[in-house]
Amino acid sequence: MCFLSALLTWRPRRWLAAVLGGLATFVLLGVTTAVIPNPVFGRSIAPTDWAMEVLVITSVLSGLLFASYVRNEARALEPADKGSRWGTAGGLLAYLAIGCPVCNKVVLIALGSTGAVQFFAPIQPYLGALGIGFLAFALVFRLNREAACAIPAGTPEGSIPALPTSDLLERRGVASSDAHHVRESE
Repeated sequence: MCFLSALLTWRPRRWLAAVLGGLATFVLLGVTTAVIPNPVFGRSIAPTDWAMEVLVITSVLSGLLFASYVRNEARALEPADKGSRWGTAGGLLAYLAIGCPVCNKVVLIALGSTGAVQFFAPIQPYLGALGIGFLAFALVFRLNREAACAIPAGTPEGSIPALPTSDLLERRGVASSDAHHVRESE
């Protein structure tokens, strides 16, 4: 099943969460990095041409990823998985990519202002691409798990229909003649 088919099962509250999460990400990252001009935060170096594109893509992917954690049906919530770690790393990398190279205190302390412009600024597009890649991976991971692990609505939580032993053995590749020997050993 294609991971995009999981999006077709989303209820309106998930889509609302995706839109609100995407807008929150856009405003939070855009304002604090001054890609969106504002009176509170400023930049020493003007935003690059690609910063707005990275911000928009990051916001869309972050909104969808956030919405994947919103309960779609009446079933137990899943604990955090490695998708959340990849998503967090992707958001952080995107933030570093669109931020001003000399406004980043860690980079400024490590490299100085000249080093930040000469060494950190040229790798920022790669950080943006890597961040988008991490967010996309996290989203695909979450959607694949959702599509593969969906429990039918009529099935009580935690109950899985039992298969006869012969069906289980056939699925494992054990021939029916060998199944008799397996049953006797059980």
